[in-house]
This record gives sequence, C-alpha cells and structure tokens, in this order.
Amino acid sequence: MKTIIFKSDLICPYCGFIKQEIMPTDACLYFYECTGCSALLKPKSGDCCVFCSYGTVACPPKQAEASCCKLS
Repeated sequence: MKTIIFKSDLICPYCGFIKQEIMPTDACLYFYECTGCSALLKPKSGDCCVFCSYGTVACPPKQAEASCCKLS
C-alpha cells in the first residue's frame, strides 16, 4: 500500500513565493491565490489541479494512481 502525502509546497511561478498547504482529498483545488503577489494560479494544460502544476507533491488521487479528482 502506497503512503499518501497530504502536504505540498505550492510555488508561485510569478514571484517564487512558497507556501505549504494541506491538499483536499475529496476535490481538486482549481484556483489558488498566491499569498506573496496575489496572482491567481490555475492548473497548467493537462493537469487537474494547482498541486499537480505548482506543488512539490502531486494531489492524493494522482499519488494513489487512481482516477484524478473531479473539478469542483
């Protein structure tokens, strides 16, 4: 059984600000406002959530190699 990590550092592509966040397990986080510069982040093309695009750890469904979370 694979260990799922629930914390990820989100790294803003605009200002480089890093903030550790707890990832939701029941929904994707599609939008995220950077605490450093207030930029609104959204997933890159092909990614399901901001954690998969800008995080140090992929979202829990991707880690579990399960169907990715649904957009909420």
